[in-house]
Amino acid sequence: MAVPQTQLPGWTFEALYDDYRQALAEDEVLYDSRTEHQRIRVFTNPRFGRVLTLDDVVQTTEGDEFIYHEMLTHVPILAHGAARRVLIIGGGDGGMAREVLRHSAVERVTMVEIDAGVVAFSKKYLPGLSAGAFDDPRLELVIADGAQFVRDCADRFDVIIVDSTDPVGPGEVLFTDSFYGRAKACLAAGGILVTQNGVPFLQGAELTNTMRAFRALFADATCYLATVPTYAGGPMAFGWGTDGDARRTPAETLQDRFAAAGIETRYYTPEVHRGAFALPGYVLRLLP
Repeated sequence: MAVPQTQLPGWTFEALYDDYRQALAEDEVLYDSRTEHQRIRVFTNPRFGRVLTLDDVVQTTEGDEFIYHEMLTHVPILAHGAARRVLIIGGGDGGMAREVLRHSAVERVTMVEIDAGVVAFSKKYLPGLSAGAFDDPRLELVIADGAQFVRDCADRFDVIIVDSTDPVGPGEVLFTDSFYGRAKACLAAGGILVTQNGVPFLQGAELTNTMRAFRALFADATCYLATVPTYAGGPMAFGWGTDGDARRTPAETLQDRFAAAGIETRYYTPEVHRGAFALPGYVLRLLP
């Protein structure tokens, strides 16, 4: 009898979809444990290095994490142009905080992660992702439910980044209309909210639902794209919501801000920034 497709020894199969599977070879399993919230695994893959999965869904890899983290941080921060206070919801591996803190003009980063176990093991097993971010005095780490945090928060932020898991389990509440409304209430004037919204080719309803909420909340609501190899199925969508006109920041201004920031990137460029908002037809048709 053939071995079932999802049980081949030495392979991890991501079962996010009923009719589609991604598989990654495992050289070595470094960590496998279940917390109060989810199962956490870290293994090595010959192409992508160390791979982090939550409930067997790929969250990040050493090989391509820079694409995701650069595009969710530098796009809103450089578009804003004067971001001083940044809120990250999720991001327990520290990669998002790492990229935000590369901006010396950012004075305070508040990172709200529901699962302290993700932070602890990321420091040990994926230290390159945070690259010292957890030791930066500008970072305030809060172990709490992100939805509850924005509901109770009296602070205001220039940029809010929702680095959530997929809308299942503990991440599900971060895709609701009420969460988005409360997150908007935490924005300062001209603030920008960005979110991860999955791969539209396979998760179209996720993007549609978020954009429906955003268009009821923001004067400027859309998404932008980036291709992250281990988020299989095509480019990933990032939600964008603001009441300002930061999305229309001229290319020359973005170039000046990028140069002034003195940041070296592997994916982000001002030209990629502008082009990421040019959406293919099938994505446009998902926008309400």
